[in-house]
Amino acid sequence: MSIALGLLIIRLVVGLSFVAHGAQKLFGWFGGYGPKGTGGWMESIGIKPGVVMAVMAGLMEFVGGALFAAGLGTVIASLLIVMTMVVAIVKVHGKNGYWATAGGYEYNLLLIAIAVGVAFTGAGAYSVDALFN
Repeated sequence: MSIALGLLIIRLVVGLSFVAHGAQKLFGWFGGYGPKGTGGWMESIGIKPGVVMAVMAGLMEFVGGALFAAGLGTVIASLLIVMTMVVAIVKVHGKNGYWATAGGYEYNLLLIAIAVGVAFTGAGAYSVDALFN
């Protein structure tokens, strides 16, 4: 097995998961609530204006995830993922402590570590970025 293949698997799983979460917010796909439903929830936790912020979060997840999966603009893609997860920690999960089983930020921190690690490592040979190097 190669490092490039390992990075491809990580990028695809994490990136496409973010694409799906973004699609939930933007389009209501995969059991999501779309901008209006997500925006209402965001308003309920103090993120205003809710619909605008839901669209922004959805775009960051969707675009960041697609770029991350493709290995295109990997540093920017990672930054979009990290920013989304930092907001999730600050606004939702941080107050619940570390463990995901208690609603904490464990999973968010794991995703941040993956995104930062890939940004520092590079997307690998099986990426769009590699075509430009």
